[in-house]
Amino acid sequence: MRAAVYYGRGDIRIEDVSEPSPADDELLLSVAAAGICGTDAHEYAAGPVQFALPSRSDWGPRGLVPGHEFAGTVISMGREVTGFSEGDLVASAAGIACGECVWCRRSRTNLCERYETVGLQRHGGLAQLCVVPARSCAVVDPAVLSPDAAALAQPMAIAVHAAGRGGPPEALDVLVIGAGGIGAFLVFVLAQAGARVSVVETDPSRRSVATRLGAVAVGPSAVGTHIEPEIVYEVTGSPAGLELALAALPRGGRLVAVGLQAAPATVDLRRLSASECEIIGTNALIAATDLPIALTLLGRRDDSWADLAPRALALEDLVDEGIRPLAAGRADRIKTLIDPWTPQTRSTRM
Repeated sequence: MRAAVYYGRGDIRIEDVSEPSPADDELLLSVAAAGICGTDAHEYAAGPVQFALPSRSDWGPRGLVPGHEFAGTVISMGREVTGFSEGDLVASAAGIACGECVWCRRSRTNLCERYETVGLQRHGGLAQLCVVPARSCAVVDPAVLSPDAAALAQPMAIAVHAAGRGGPPEALDVLVIGAGGIGAFLVFVLAQAGARVSVVETDPSRRSVATRLGAVAVGPSAVGTHIEPEIVYEVTGSPAGLELALAALPRGGRLVAVGLQAAPATVDLRRLSASECEIIGTNALIAATDLPIALTLLGRRDDSWADLAPRALALEDLVDEGIRPLAAGRADRIKTLIDPWTPQTRSTRM
């Protein structure tokens, strides 16, 4: 089968590799579409950081097959798998928890002591075939979502989890800083929950998408309202974004740090204490709860998701048209999908 294989910084090759076989608890998927994100681009430009070399998978190439956002059709499954059938369209949450540690027993599987991610530590979905634990997947109704739309479930689930960390958003004024690959989905999650969402985003096309996703106010640097947000979500991971988020935080407000900062930040803890503000972290997702909600939300939008992901690239175009532009900040779409079976770029079917 054909797969993208990461061997180190600046080195992703499209190769013929052996086909995987599912373990007892795994599904073997024919990958319909896989997304790439800032993590993949950062690993290409500056890694390996999170990517494991060699992969922790017990099959396949010497490098790592990336791809942690994907959907596909079940070809076969291990003998312990229940609840799935051959031919099912499924979405993957990618995260794998041990199910035994204290965090798993507390149902906070994203904090598992042995947490791994398909596409980061184990071979992932940027290949024609992929094996993934069944417990991190969910069946998709093909009458509601296409395979391309289902491939957006993992980043949507990240947004679902982040929104939950902020607390119930119903009828609250919230500010989202950054409407990119996670921020755009977060806008939709919050708006669907009843929040009044304002957005700071420098890119005009992303501002337009944020409006269509439910934002009531958008701006390039400061939202044109006088509403003090009760919850601020910082999604860019940039020092400037964090500075803006802290400045926007009112008395009694809550800041949810979604984007990963590259370096330690200075925070005025005296102000934080005096104003009873909170800073909350959010990490990955909880497959059992966040993924089903994400699929429901993806099916709830009246418009197509093609404004976020208009095209699906061929696997051979992954680096030149997908990874490199994303790493350089030149991507012309919020989400980039890859179809490992198509011979050339196609329009997405949303």
